[in-house]
Amino acid sequence: MEKKLKILLVDDDLVDRMAVRRSLKKAGVQMDLSEAEDCTRAIAILKEKNFDCVFLDYHLPDHDGLDLLKDIQAIGVKVPLIVLTGQGDERIAVEMMKAGACDYLSKSRVSPETLFQILQNALRIHKAEMEAQLANQRLRETNELLISQNQELEQQRQQIELQNEKLKEVSQLKSDFLAIMSHELRTPMNAIMGFSQMLMLQRHGSLTAKQKQMVERIFNNGQNLLTLLNEVLDFSKIESGSFQLYLEQFDLAALITVTSEELGSLAVGKNLTLQTELQLKNPLVVNDRASLRRILVNLISNAIKFTDSGGVWVEATEISPELVAISVKDTGIGIPEQDLENIFEAFRQVDQSITRRYSGTGLGLAITDSLVKMMKGKIEVESELGKGSTFRVELPRRLER
Repeated sequence: MEKKLKILLVDDDLVDRMAVRRSLKKAGVQMDLSEAEDCTRAIAILKEKNFDCVFLDYHLPDHDGLDLLKDIQAIGVKVPLIVLTGQGDERIAVEMMKAGACDYLSKSRVSPETLFQILQNALRIHKAEMEAQLANQRLRETNELLISQNQELEQQRQQIELQNEKLKEVSQLKSDFLAIMSHELRTPMNAIMGFSQMLMLQRHGSLTAKQKQMVERIFNNGQNLLTLLNEVLDFSKIESGSFQLYLEQFDLAALITVTSEELGSLAVGKNLTLQTELQLKNPLVVNDRASLRRILVNLISNAIKFTDSGGVWVEATEISPELVAISVKDTGIGIPEQDLENIFEAFRQVDQSITRRYSGTGLGLAITDSLVKMMKGKIEVESELGKGSTFRVELPRRLER
């Protein structure tokens, strides 16, 4: 033992104290030895100074060793205690160990070897006990911290659940409002468009060229507004979960051809080419014809809208016997890379300013993305700013009910 140990020896017999002191020195124990003749003095010394070990006799003038041990524990001193017993006091020593002493040694067996060994064992045991107590204390503190954190997390979870319920309620109210308003607005809009068409037919009198032009503007703007209302209505249905797919078998190549021809006038109006390339050995698919047409209209019309020169290409291919792909490519303005992950969000357009050049609700791609997902497919986009974009939709050939 190279460390200098602080040892307290409590014994009213001077001869016994000398024997212990001498044995420790012969054993080579480097120590700072303090001595006390009774319990009162021992307690006073322990209050003033920390010790590595205490040797105490059971028979003391003012109290016995058991009382001293309890007093030491009462003042919160944690130190290994070795009981020195007289002849025939083994029973007493056992009681002392039950009360908290580390070990005992009969005074008749005090020698450098036995004293050194029992001191070394007591120090080792005490160190292990202190480390175990410290580990247990840290474990208790960690458990208490985890319990506290779990309680906080549970409170946060409950708050989040409550907020989510409120958000769901608000979202449902918004969807219901959009659906009702879109539906109610479509009725007068259809009437406006119907009367406009009747005027353009000139069955109830001729119109001047300027009057005819004004009526055509009313019809065209009404048609645009009706398209916007339909987008809002469809989106509200999809968002509320009330949108239904009606499955049937149809010719995909024919649907792409007809839809492209219907939108051809938009391309012609901007001096753009609109071409289709159909590579389908088997053009038959089972899906919702109207919803798939809606996807095509959204992608093709968007491509035309955001392209000022060049053209738009629509391609259909077979990835496998059970999987088809539709691609719409343009030479338009393209999409910044940082905006690609947001383009399928509702009411989102790349240009969000009030004075943006391209009009629309920003629902077209959101509706397209939702419909593709309902059809168990996926949609991807590749784009380069200033050079154009390619939207690719992959769908199962047969959508199961």
